[in-house]
Amino acid sequence: MRLFKRGPWTWAALAVITILAEFALRLVPNLGPLLSEIVVPLVACGLIYAAAAADRGATPALHHVTKAFGAPAAALVAIVAASLVTFAAQSLAAWWIADANLLDSAGMPEDMRLSSLIGIYAIGILASLPVMFVPLHVLLEQVPPGAAFAASWQAFVLNTLPLLAYAAASLVLLAFGLATMGSGARARPPAVVASSYAAWKDIFGIRDAPVA
Repeated sequence: MRLFKRGPWTWAALAVITILAEFALRLVPNLGPLLSEIVVPLVACGLIYAAAAADRGATPALHHVTKAFGAPAAALVAIVAASLVTFAAQSLAAWWIADANLLDSAGMPEDMRLSSLIGIYAIGILASLPVMFVPLHVLLEQVPPGAAFAASWQAFVLNTLPLLAYAAASLVLLAFGLATMGSGARARPPAVVASSYAAWKDIFGIRDAPVA
């Protein structure tokens, strides 16, 4: 909340841009869902830069939404790879629970029960925990991808219970967004990224706000 209060409207705007980017890309015939899984994680990294800016006492800016695209190619690959871990878990869960294909442009079936949706996303959230710090490492510390994945995994192993509690809180926020027909979805990306950033600094003992 300390980070969010330094630019709430900008945080909200960055979240809306991320959500709209996902919707727009999924409209692309055939390749839309896969394209979304490649591009949207990079757009969402604008929230990471917003967190770093707010931590330095600066004001988050809308131009942060494109900043990740200027990162080295290895960093971009690492970010997309980490996101695909979550997507792969969700895709398997969607197939198992609802016989749904997330690579289909139609997305989730409209008649899918809320409990099934929450179950699918819960598996995705759990799968994301071991790689959740990868984008922060490669963008804010310029850590090589292999080392970033190793460090993120080690952080998960050493902090499994707190991160599971974090996942539960994230799932509650997601359920709220789904239950309100998406009106609460705008609050989730800023909350998730800001809290992930704070956890990253705490777990890895980073005292000063990184300059990115």
